[in-house]
Amino acid sequence: MLRWKGKSKGTPLGYRIFVFVGRHLGLLPAYGLLRFVAFYYFIFSASSSKVIYSYFRHRQHLGVMASALKIYRNYYLLGQTLLDKMAVFAGLKNKFTYHFDGVENLKQMVNQGKGGILLSAHVGNWEMAGHHLEHLNSKINIVMFDGEHEKIKNYLNQLGRKNFNVIVIREDMAHVYAIGAALASNELVCMHADRFLEHNKTIGLELLGERALFPAGPFQMASGFNVPVAFVYAFKESTWHYHFFGSSLIQRAEDERKSDFAIRLAGLYVSDLETKIRTYPEQWFNYYDFWKA
Repeated sequence: MLRWKGKSKGTPLGYRIFVFVGRHLGLLPAYGLLRFVAFYYFIFSASSSKVIYSYFRHRQHLGVMASALKIYRNYYLLGQTLLDKMAVFAGLKNKFTYHFDGVENLKQMVNQGKGGILLSAHVGNWEMAGHHLEHLNSKINIVMFDGEHEKIKNYLNQLGRKNFNVIVIREDMAHVYAIGAALASNELVCMHADRFLEHNKTIGLELLGERALFPAGPFQMASGFNVPVAFVYAFKESTWHYHFFGSSLIQRAEDERKSDFAIRLAGLYVSDLETKIRTYPEQWFNYYDFWKA
């Protein structure tokens, strides 16, 4: 069974090549180069192609040929989102436009003075729009697994801006204290709540018609810190345009037990995630047996 192991594909050299092409020739030539890379993965990455085909065929209920063609489109869109993210973080000139739905909810979160947790998923390109939330006057902390390649992470940090900070999930639980300190400083903490490592605690919920497992940690953490929570996503709608979504704030009631809130929050998260991936099915970027894991 193909499981997620806490690592992402790609190398620092590959990132640097695309940044170089984008900086000196522009994003469109970089997109052109990306077509060959996407085709390579389409032909030679059998394991991930198999599971993404199953996603289109059995979860989105597309035909056999349509599902096969969507594999290439999915790889190409993933590459575009990575290029777009690096283009903005590296200060490259671009023509991106944005439509923001719910940014007022994030302003409300900051104004409460308690910090807040932003839950997202490996869909779309939230980091792209999140870069433009500087006007919230709050640092954004991104929680990452240590298995996300250290050299790539450091290189992207060098391209980033000062209002972003990376908190690495570690076995000694030091990240929990870092998250607590960030929230106490009225900062925002963003984490993905759709992937887990093999020995993590999980919650089983139905997504697109079949039960899947989600990490319990993000929902338990939100309940324990008792800070407002919002679901955030950004999806690429055209070559130069992104649509950002920020949900209404969710918070534990005074008489609500922590465990009950964690389960309620997980249910709301999965329901919102399903709505988004039904609207943007090609921007699902989980390349392992998500429903079988």
